[in-house]
Amino acid sequence: MKKVALHNLGCKVNAYETEGMQQMLEQAGYEIVPFEEKADIYIVNTCSVTNIADRKSRQMLHRAKKQNPEGLVVAVGCYVQTAEAELREDAAVDLLIGNNRKKDLLAILKAYEEGVDEETVIDINHTKEYENMTVTKTAEHTRAYVKVQDGCNQFCSYCVIPYARGRVRSRESADVCAEIRELAAAGYREVVLTGIHLSSYGVDLEGENLLTLIQAVDGIEGIDRIRLGSLEPRIITEEFAEMLAKMPKFCPHFHLSLQSGCDATLKRMNRRYTAEEYAKSCELLREKFAHPALTTDVIVGFPGETEEEFAETVEFLKRIHLFETHIFKYSRRKGTRAAVMEHQVPEQIKTERSHVLLALDAAHSRQYMEELRGQQVEILIEENMVIDGVEYQVGHTKEYIRAAVISDEDLTNQIITAVIGDTIEERLCAAKPLNRI
Repeated sequence: MKKVALHNLGCKVNAYETEGMQQMLEQAGYEIVPFEEKADIYIVNTCSVTNIADRKSRQMLHRAKKQNPEGLVVAVGCYVQTAEAELREDAAVDLLIGNNRKKDLLAILKAYEEGVDEETVIDINHTKEYENMTVTKTAEHTRAYVKVQDGCNQFCSYCVIPYARGRVRSRESADVCAEIRELAAAGYREVVLTGIHLSSYGVDLEGENLLTLIQAVDGIEGIDRIRLGSLEPRIITEEFAEMLAKMPKFCPHFHLSLQSGCDATLKRMNRRYTAEEYAKSCELLREKFAHPALTTDVIVGFPGETEEEFAETVEFLKRIHLFETHIFKYSRRKGTRAAVMEHQVPEQIKTERSHVLLALDAAHSRQYMEELRGQQVEILIEENMVIDGVEYQVGHTKEYIRAAVISDEDLTNQIITAVIGDTIEERLCAAKPLNRI
């Protein structure tokens, strides 16, 4: 029995695909071992979203070859698509598998062992095929991420993902629901629908869109919660928000990508919306939901971002007051329009601006959690944890707020109603349990 070690880098979509490959290998009789152990085959599902991701991908591939020079080292995914020529010259890498070929992993490994030369990296920009993979279990025991969409048509000026993932391709809703029924039968109570550009789901399918998919999942017995991955603000229409608010299973946690609160910067980024349009999306969600948790991503130090433009972003974030903001320093990506733009911002200034937004984010998160104090919520328990000698059962509310109840009983995968109390530690609330659901 051959031993295989897998390592995942990058987003939730990558994690889903890595779990899919692992399950294929297990079913074929391979033994899965930790990446730190000696293995016959090392598979690294790479990421290429930033230069740092590229570097980490290379490091993991070289680490694998160092652990077992005789082992087969396989590079898979986005970095393969964006740096194929470079990787073919890398002595640490034996085999490349691009995106949309992960589903063929077993056949590719067999062909390699038999000495058959097979094309394993396709021209991702000219395929309309959705790579269908199925996951029946995940690393988490209560929440399952389900990939429903791949590719992106947006071409933001800083982003390499359309070149790594290709154009938008959606998974048939019947396939999505079939997988989720299996997950429900396995005991998962919450699913997260995710994709590279989730808001585009269905643009390549007849009569389907993200809302119709959510409605279909809402009817699956055994699933108590439906959550969404990152969304574009333009998808938040009156109808979209109103229909979601009518679904008891839907979790009011919206991650709306912002990137900048300055219109001039947004235009250079090719983001296709204004700060005011983003603000209106937030207002609409707050009209339809009682306490929605709104989170976002912001890039600091984008080429040409002046002090005045950054100040606009700060003031905008103060005005819309989100629960959580993920801050990234702009990373120059070869092959993108932003990489050759004038007025690249020095690293020190990016760091200073990042610190400003991190402090603002911490203050906003504390205030949001304080506003929830005394509110009755539902918590899906995920783990037990000892804090300062006290045993807690910890999980997330529908708003994706981490909350803990005192109990020495294992309540994992149970949903309890509770009242939010004081903050125990950063981004973790105490809660008083009322009853189980």
